[in-house]
Amino acid sequence: MTVTGIITAIVIGAIIGALGRLVVPGRQSIPIWLTIVIGIVAALIGTAIAGALGVANTGGIDWIELIIQVVLAAVGVILAVSMYSRRGVR
Repeated sequence: MTVTGIITAIVIGAIIGALGRLVVPGRQSIPIWLTIVIGIVAALIGTAIAGALGVANTGGIDWIELIIQVVLAAVGVILAVSMYSRRGVR
């Protein structure tokens, strides 16, 4: 993986993570770096799922792949918020 690939993964991860946070209602008290990590993981897993479903490479914007990635990011944000809030209570 090149430096450009790493930077691209971080940027796409930040966007996917931010979209995932927007989908989840309420305030999320998790750090931005965790949102980016969740976004990167959601983007990678979402791409793999879209590839398995045969919808990863379409003409134009891959809307189905993007929706899968954002849903995965939203689930990741919900899980992270629940784990972060438990950690802060103790």
